[in-house]
Amino acid sequence: MIKSLKKNSIIAFTFLFNIICSGQNDIVEKPNVVFIAVDDLNDWTGYMGGHPQAKTPNIDRLANKGIAFTRAYSSSPLCNPSRISLLTGILPSNSGVYGNQENFREYLPKALTLMQYFKKYGYKTMGGGKIFHRYNHIGDSASWDQYFIIKTDMRNPRNANSKFNGRDKTLPNKNFFNWGPIDVNDEEMSDVKVANWAISEIEKEHEKPFFLAFGFTKPHLPWYVPRKYFKKFPLDEIILPTVLDEDLNDLPPFGKKLAKEVYQVSTGKNFSGIGVNEHKLVLKHEQWAKGVQAYLATINFADKYLGNFLDALDKSKYADNTIVVLWGDHGWHLGEKEHWRKMALWEDSTRTPLIIYQPNKIKNNSIVDTPISFIDIYPTLIDMCGLPPKKDDIDGKSFFQLLKNPSQNWDKPVLMTFGEGNHAVRTTRWRYIQYYDGTNELYDHKNDPNEWINISDNKKYHKIIEGLKQYIPKKEKAQLISHNNMASELIRR
Repeated sequence: MIKSLKKNSIIAFTFLFNIICSGQNDIVEKPNVVFIAVDDLNDWTGYMGGHPQAKTPNIDRLANKGIAFTRAYSSSPLCNPSRISLLTGILPSNSGVYGNQENFREYLPKALTLMQYFKKYGYKTMGGGKIFHRYNHIGDSASWDQYFIIKTDMRNPRNANSKFNGRDKTLPNKNFFNWGPIDVNDEEMSDVKVANWAISEIEKEHEKPFFLAFGFTKPHLPWYVPRKYFKKFPLDEIILPTVLDEDLNDLPPFGKKLAKEVYQVSTGKNFSGIGVNEHKLVLKHEQWAKGVQAYLATINFADKYLGNFLDALDKSKYADNTIVVLWGDHGWHLGEKEHWRKMALWEDSTRTPLIIYQPNKIKNNSIVDTPISFIDIYPTLIDMCGLPPKKDDIDGKSFFQLLKNPSQNWDKPVLMTFGEGNHAVRTTRWRYIQYYDGTNELYDHKNDPNEWINISDNKKYHKIIEGLKQYIPKKEKAQLISHNNMASELIRR
């Protein structure tokens, strides 16, 4: 009997020892994650074809290597709510984070961010640049083991006494039409410093699997980058976006309001009076081609330093065991629908690149046209890394199976929100927009990819609308402002 007990004890001990060792090996063998954000990047990349002159060889190189989504959508067309929803897995309508100034910890005190979740399961988390909304700030100390802080902020070189020769001197208001070439070395730019920091981390020895996140601020305004990037896009050769004259005529009043509102980005104040059409202001001052040129130049600038990082990763010891995720936080308009900037619920303000690469685990070298929501990235990365599923306080759904088989059916409509009561639902064919006052828009992307024709009043499509309405939140957290000046208040707050 005693011998039997001893034998059983040894077996039990061996079993537990193997479990413990197995768990340790699992941690060691977990894939690393590189998480790269690009601020305000729309579909002007080579692989998405949003502009014929876009030069993004490194984004396209990653797209060809991994799985590239052509219809990926942020949960909100504004930096803070978009990023918070992605990083917490909680929709803006459930968190109450609608604007740029909300501290998500006040709204979601118990939320585990994506980085916290990875820390919980043995990862080292490192960040730099713009991941949370506030650039060059940790954003959330609980999320990081370490964070790279730049002492000199060169996002806007005019504020750092550099040689600034780009912006037309005759233009009104220094915070408007905020673009032009500058005469500085690349190394002075903040995004270059962030990329170089990320490269230095890839070149180090790490004892634990790591979650390395870094964010480019370009092509966020101001569009100031060294002159050589502007020279790649001669002004007299610039191709302007195709727009429809009087495109706003068939929109409800609140849709027109969002298209026309004009801002000073630094203050959120109205620039030229209520109801002024910003696009017409750009035309009046002959800035359309210059704005397009500057946006293309800043995208190309960010792309170059993305390429430098990808080169370093390919040469590193981590190349064969690292997931790479490249994402933009939302889209951007440059005159489409007579609108500039983001802050609207149309295709151009919510669609942005998403590329995911994992060596040997997913069906790489694939293009996926299925609509995907950024709310689903959190649970997907958990799945990809073999971590336990997050069961509570998460709105997203993992699309890991889609990454392994991109041809399968994925019929989850995408929800986007801009302030309380304003939502869009996107499926493969349809975009439905519903505003807080009950007015709406409907676009058929099969026949109208530019969203020029609002067909919501056509009785033929009322059943389609009723079906899409099912995905509009029935309950949502209240926002703390009125809708009278919503867009500028959400930026400023």
